[in-house]
Amino acid sequence: MDATQQESTARARELQRSWYGEPLGGLFRRLIDDLGLNQARLAAVLGLSAPMLSQLMSGQRAKIGNPAVVQRVQALQDLAGQVADGSVSAGEATDRMEEIKKSQGGSVLTATSQTTNSSGAPTVRRVVREIQSLLRSVAAAGDIIDAAESLAPTQPELAEFLRVYGAGRTAEAVAHYEAHQS
Repeated sequence: MDATQQESTARARELQRSWYGEPLGGLFRRLIDDLGLNQARLAAVLGLSAPMLSQLMSGQRAKIGNPAVVQRVQALQDLAGQVADGSVSAGEATDRMEEIKKSQGGSVLTATSQTTNSSGAPTVRRVVREIQSLLRSVAAAGDIIDAAESLAPTQPELAEFLRVYGAGRTAEAVAHYEAHQS
């Protein structure tokens, strides 16, 4: 790789960091590891060609052009968190990935499967995931953390909300939500 290509790749990764909170190579590798996928399967679930996924991972391309793909990435990040905290089994994750693969995107609040309790109301986890998805569709995790830090001296509760829901794990956000309901 010559110096121009290295500069271009570094620039693409910095753009990815500003748009998605981190370079996509690391994000996609984590999804592959956390969900037990290979690159071809991840590309299929996201609705990308394998070469496009490879270009995004290597920094040859900076941006995911299709908003529905960005939402599928967010859905897979949420799913990986649920697998990690034990709230979703490997078998359920496989079924969920098929749902995510079929999702068309649209509103960040449109669920691929509505999770409700016996009264028909959305569960706390579902509400929390919608809040997280909405925040993450507006700004990258790094930008949310920066905003939280700037708010912390004068608005500590709002800063905590941004940190927990905008960049934290779902389990942490569920605990926060439940602690603040009264």
